Amino acid sequence: MKVTDHITRADGRTLFSFEVLPPKKGENIQTLFSNIEPLMEFKPPFIDVTYHREEYVYRQHPNGLLEKKTVRRRPGTVGICAAIKNRFDVDTVPHLICGGFTKEETENALIDLHFLGIDNVLALRGDPIKSEGRFQPEPDGHSYACDLIGQVADLNKGAYLDEEQDDTWATDFCIGTAGYPEKHFESPSHATDLRYLKHKVDRGAEYIVTQMFFDNEQFFSFERRCREAGITVPIIPGLKPITTKAQLTALPRAFYLNLPDELVDAVHLAPDNAAAREVGIEWCINQSKELMAHGVPVLHYYSMGKSESIRRVAAALF
Repeated sequence: MKVTDHITRADGRTLFSFEVLPPKKGENIQTLFSNIEPLMEFKPPFIDVTYHREEYVYRQHPNGLLEKKTVRRRPGTVGICAAIKNRFDVDTVPHLICGGFTKEETENALIDLHFLGIDNVLALRGDPIKSEGRFQPEPDGHSYACDLIGQVADLNKGAYLDEEQDDTWATDFCIGTAGYPEKHFESPSHATDLRYLKHKVDRGAEYIVTQMFFDNEQFFSFERRCREAGITVPIIPGLKPITTKAQLTALPRAFYLNLPDELVDAVHLAPDNAAAREVGIEWCINQSKELMAHGVPVLHYYSMGKSESIRRVAAALF
C-alpha cells in the first residue's frame, strides 16, 4: 500500500514509522530483523530502508602506481526491502538515489521493485562519496532529485527510457522526497530551498519527509512556508533521540542542523552517556507529543541501526 493511502486511512490519527540501515558487510539479515522486531508492536505501516553508496579506495602497488578500487560496505536496498516485507508483512520504502546510478540502472531497479510488489520509493539526490568534495553524478545519471522524481513519474505513466508502453506496463509508485526545515546546506537561502522543494512536488513527489530537527518551531515554520508556497502534500517530521554526548557535535557536523541551547546544556550536564541517553529520549518524547497535538500525519524516527531508544519513545506515545 502507498504511504499516502496509509495516511488517508488513518483518518487524522498520527502514525509511527522508522528508518533502518542495511547491515554492514559480514552481518546477516538477522542483525537487521533483531533491530526491527522490538518496534513492530507499535504497528508501523511502513519502514524506510536507506541506500549506501559504494566508496572508492586507492591501493598502492609495489611500482608506486595507485589502483582505484570500488568498495561496497552494505548490501543493496532492493533485496533488504523484499526480506523485510516477507518477514514482517509491512510495506517498505526503499531510498532511491541519483549518485552511483545511470538512468538505465535506475529504471532496472524500479522494474525490480515493481515486480516485488513494493509500492513506494523515497527519491533523493544522495550525498557525495567520501573521496569527492562535492556531489558528482554518474555519466548518463541524474544530477538532481527532481529529475529522478521525473523518471519515476514517467514510469508511472508507462514511459520507459527506450519505448512507450501502454497502461498495462505502467508502474504505480508513491514517490516521497526530502525536505529541510533548516534548509539544505547547499541552498543559499530558505526561499531558494523552498523553490527546489516545490519543483520536486510539481515533478511528482506525493509526500515529504523532513531531515531530523530538534526544535519544533523549525518544523512549524517550515510547514507554514510550504503551505504558503502552494505545497499541499503531506509533510512528515523526521526525529531522532540523542543517545550519546558525542552526538552534540557529530549530528550538526553530519546533518547541518542546530540544537537548542536547553538540550545542549542538559546533555552537557549529564555525567555519562547513559544519562545523556535519558535526556535525549525525554526530549524526543516531548517533541513527539507536541507534533502529535499539532496533527502531523506520521512521526518518522531515524534509528541509525539502533532501536531501543526509539522503542522507549514509541512506548510513551502509541
